[in-house]
Amino acid sequence: MKIDMLINGEPVGATGGATFTRNDPVTGAPATTAPAATVADAIAAVDAAAAAFPAWSRIGPNERRTLLLKASEALAAKKDEFMRLVVEETGSTAIWGGFNVMLASQMLREAASMTTQVGGEVIPSDKPGSLAMGIRQPAGVVLGMAPWNAPVILGTRAIAMPLACGNTVVLKASELCPGIHRLIGECMNEAGLPKGVVNVVTNAPEDAPQIVEALIAHPAVKRVNFTGSTRVGRIIGELAGRHLKPALLELGGKNPMLVLDDADIDAAVNAAAFGCYMNQGQILHVHRADHRR
Repeated sequence: MKIDMLINGEPVGATGGATFTRNDPVTGAPATTAPAATVADAIAAVDAAAAAFPAWSRIGPNERRTLLLKASEALAAKKDEFMRLVVEETGSTAIWGGFNVMLASQMLREAASMTTQVGGEVIPSDKPGSLAMGIRQPAGVVLGMAPWNAPVILGTRAIAMPLACGNTVVLKASELCPGIHRLIGECMNEAGLPKGVVNVVTNAPEDAPQIVEALIAHPAVKRVNFTGSTRVGRIIGELAGRHLKPALLELGGKNPMLVLDDADIDAAVNAAAFGCYMNQGQILHVHRADHRR
């Protein structure tokens, strides 16, 4: 399957026409042919998000909620397409793909419910009769980078709350599942989000360092969200720090498992096996993620 990037609401190829192919990890057959973005393409995606930001940030919370609910429905409607891509691009199962879509759709609904919950605070003042207040405002362009192991869940999570809070986004697709992450952007388009509010960039694996650096360095990018390996997370954190960009990093690791004296040992063993080996051992961090602030 051949796909395009999504920049300013339009399907586009890479400057110069370069592509890369993601092969099915089980069969070895080509799964997806995607644009191999250049640095110029990455900059164009951020520019589009920056241009869309003023209008999107001024849209009222109820309108943003309506659009996110439509996006939830659009994503759920493409369940079969997502399931096929999860099998072909990541080598996982259709059941895991369906679970991804179900949970991601609910994430969009949860984000929609939060549009009217963005509040401020009253700040104590030493001046009698005065009222000092703090308000929360959209930050600008948010860069999201999601991995392959829970691709619909984590790709959607990277953009849902930023959109709910009035930010525009650039989603840098995983090189291992560009079709899945591009399809998330297509769902946002179909829901009616304005052009440039959601942009999706795909890149060849060998081009990742310069593409990521260009995205983080762009002055319009105000927040960075990365889920992936600890090794790459260190690189992202260093780049974000160099450019004074707040970064949210969810990195690799394993959970401890506590089995109490009165536990059902057979049930505990089954739970341990499920936690370790479901989705080829790439599931634990989905359940341990805690992003409360």
